[in-house]
Amino acid sequence: MSLITPLDPGPARDKRAQPKIDVQQSVHTMLFGRIVSAVASSCGSVHGVNEDAHSVLDRPGSIFVVADGVGGGALAAMASRSLVAHLQAALVLDGVGARSVCQAMLDADRSIAQSIAQLTDAPGAATVALCAPVNLLASRWLIAWVGDCRVYRLAANGEPRLQALTVDDTFEHLGESPPPGGSPDDPARMVGNGAVVRPNTVMTDMALNDVLVACSDGVHKYVPAADWSRVLKSDAALSQRCQDLIGLARANGSTDDATVLLVQRALPGVARLPWIRRPKADGAVR
Repeated sequence: MSLITPLDPGPARDKRAQPKIDVQQSVHTMLFGRIVSAVASSCGSVHGVNEDAHSVLDRPGSIFVVADGVGGGALAAMASRSLVAHLQAALVLDGVGARSVCQAMLDADRSIAQSIAQLTDAPGAATVALCAPVNLLASRWLIAWVGDCRVYRLAANGEPRLQALTVDDTFEHLGESPPPGGSPDDPARMVGNGAVVRPNTVMTDMALNDVLVACSDGVHKYVPAADWSRVLKSDAALSQRCQDLIGLARANGSTDDATVLLVQRALPGVARLPWIRRPKADGAVR
């Protein structure tokens, strides 16, 4: 295992420059409903390239992933993008379950390490969070993660506060000592450098209109708890809420790459079945 110490993003080079925010949104129609999703991602003002990566939302399969390339390792952007691509490809083929997700992450760990080893002796890796429904109703979801990307759930009814579904794999949480120059708050588990034995998995229920949030630490470290619910419960489109959360993180001092992905379970669109014909006023049907 090669330990990697994440680099402190530090202050922005130019406070006047506002990093571009890339936005995607999509709707996945399922047998008994829809999954509405949106993602926004922004390169940190101290990075030359965005080291975060995320799912392409218009691809087949309801698999939602956010990955954060570790800045202290080589080719962090390559690690995060390779990880997302590997997970999507493997799980669309094998299906989503705790066993298949864990195996896909372990396979990705080896694949990323081998790809980087062909280019450099330095290590590279990524942290990751994944969300995917495991039933036809999309009422039951698998959450998996390695490192310090996070997943939250905001209930449409009941408790107004955001519920954390993940716990960061930090050295402090795991009771381990960080490497020289590292911090107890740094991620101790990553994918791509052999620093993962078994990914974390939990199951969660999703009621109609509940929202899942997957994000990198460039967002969750800089958005106060009170602001999450305010933004997520707004009437704005999911894509706008993603951008608003990144805007809040930037306003609160985030210079790191920032990615937030929102997923909402919704009712199916109302559509008339083709074999149902309604009578006209004159008794004819149409």
